[in-house]
Amino acid sequence: MPTSRLEAFSDGVLAIIITIMVLGLRVPAGNDLAALWHTTAGQMLTYLLSFVYVGIYWNNHHHVFQLTERVTGGVLWANLHLLFWLSLFPFSTAWMDSTHFSRVPVIAFGLNLLTAAVAYFVLQRVIVRNEPEGGPLRTALGRDLKGWFSPLAYVGGIVAASFSRSGLDGPIWVALGFYVAVALVWLVPDRRIERLLLPERPAGA
Repeated sequence: MPTSRLEAFSDGVLAIIITIMVLGLRVPAGNDLAALWHTTAGQMLTYLLSFVYVGIYWNNHHHVFQLTERVTGGVLWANLHLLFWLSLFPFSTAWMDSTHFSRVPVIAFGLNLLTAAVAYFVLQRVIVRNEPEGGPLRTALGRDLKGWFSPLAYVGGIVAASFSRSGLDGPIWVALGFYVAVALVWLVPDRRIERLLLPERPAGA
């Protein structure tokens, strides 16, 4: 089975996830900047963080399937497993915002990030398992240091948030710092797959 149908379905699901998140933004009660700040400012920040995460997954998902030659039943189910956890982003994001970053919702958001990361790792492994030795994705991933850093940082955020006693205290800021740090790490372009997709430019070109 070619990858085009799987990619099209995944793109549609991710687009719906982003749409649900933006439709959840509250409209300010007034018509000035103060009303916007009091009603929507905090929610916009959580939306931005989740939007960036969805964008990161979309970007990396696209690159992975550029190196995937065939889709098996296992790949289909692993992809659906990833989409399931990503589809919970609107819920965990809204819960965290509506409770003003209380301990349990921030932990739940971290768990959502962790489960999505694990699901993405599983998807990669299923694809690699179907490749011959020395396959393109296996070669591109290498040691995958960023892939290992992400779940460890999520666990650090979850543990930090568990020490919180009230919303937006020190442990919550530490937890959010972990979550933002992972997003920033993945915003840095990852050239491992692109090196295999794009021909090397001659010197001086």
